[in-house]
Amino acid sequence: MHSAPIHSLMSTYRQRLHALLSPREHRLFARLDTPQKIQTFLDRLPVNFGLNGDTAMSPRSVLNARMAHCAEGAVFAAAALAYHGRPPLLMDIRALPSDQDHIIALFREGGLWGAISKTNHAILRWRDPIYRSPRELAMTYAHEYALPSGKKSMLSFSKPFSLGRYAPRSWVIAPEDLDQLLVDLDASPHLPIAPRRVLRKRRRMSRVEMLSQEVVEWQDPRKPKRKMARKRKARR
Repeated sequence: MHSAPIHSLMSTYRQRLHALLSPREHRLFARLDTPQKIQTFLDRLPVNFGLNGDTAMSPRSVLNARMAHCAEGAVFAAAALAYHGRPPLLMDIRALPSDQDHIIALFREGGLWGAISKTNHAILRWRDPIYRSPRELAMTYAHEYALPSGKKSMLSFSKPFSLGRYAPRSWVIAPEDLDQLLVDLDASPHLPIAPRRVLRKRRRMSRVEMLSQEVVEWQDPRKPKRKMARKRKARR
């Protein structure tokens, strides 16, 4: 099986996935036939703020709930890629314990790597397929990955993690949360972005860079809308 061409393996996997979907799901996935269209769909999907607790919804559950957080968005993107015969690949970006990890879906075009990313902020977003390796792509997140204090927090990234190791039924249409899948991703091999001694010396973000982290697409209903301070208005 491992010696078969990747396109042959993905053709079989695609057929297994197609057989599971409802007509409504088929219509949606059929429209999402490029990574760019998948990203646009995710951008328009409201953020899952976990108001009823933590979730790890399958792509089918995401469609029913009409919302997703970063991990759910990445898994959904991987399913859409697999629907069109592309490998369903994830990358886990690991940060300091005081920060949160981020998960993206990877794809290749013309031998170059790009990423689909579901996030509520102006950072850690889509990456065009212009990168020669997964590491080159991952490193583009290193500068903007930071805590609200401005301390840069990215530590490592996983090697491309294929969801093709799982039967489509177990993750694309699963009614239960995909907790074990995310545990497996977290436990997969990760590569440090730099030696620890170098990471400890990273310069904090400047004030204007930190302001970019306050830009969001979807307002968290648990937080009151913040009014811009008059001093900030005057400086503009």
